Amino acid sequence: MPVTAANDDPERARRFRETALPHLDDVYTLARYLLRDAADAEDAVQECYLRALKHFDGYRGPAMKPWLFAILRNVCRAEYGRRASSPTGAIEDMPESAEQTPLWNEAQETPEAQVLRTRDAATIRRLVAALADPFRETFVLREINNLSYREIAEAVGAPVGTVMSRLARARAMLRSAWMAEEEQSR
Repeated sequence: MPVTAANDDPERARRFRETALPHLDDVYTLARYLLRDAADAEDAVQECYLRALKHFDGYRGPAMKPWLFAILRNVCRAEYGRRASSPTGAIEDMPESAEQTPLWNEAQETPEAQVLRTRDAATIRRLVAALADPFRETFVLREINNLSYREIAEAVGAPVGTVMSRLARARAMLRSAWMAEEEQSR
């Protein structure tokens, strides 16, 4: 699809940039968790933003972020759903570039604390990645992207009660998996 429609109306393109582009990192984060592949996530985000731009004139929602997440979710399910039947790499095979230095990095961190923090962060990422799709999606939307229950419900097309239930179950599964990890490391 040529993006000439945006070029025809500079004001429309400006409004789209101002409202949609601030959410690009969050959309990519969700795509990365949903697809588990950086290249596929980049492609899905690009397709999401192309679709959002195409339908921007019809957008009337209260918040841009849940609308973008809903589009991304549809892109991931439609375009990349067929890949779900193919075997995926092990969680341990995630490239190191997927790891980012956390924003809460302390200036005077000891080497021991850094090793523990890195190990814990990798364990959390692995445990979140191991959650079943609906639980992982809900957890990422709430805990990483800070969406409200209502915004998550809009994005995934489920009732708020279902979102709350999935989130509670995801947290319980993560807690159990974390405790099992701690037991194994003793």
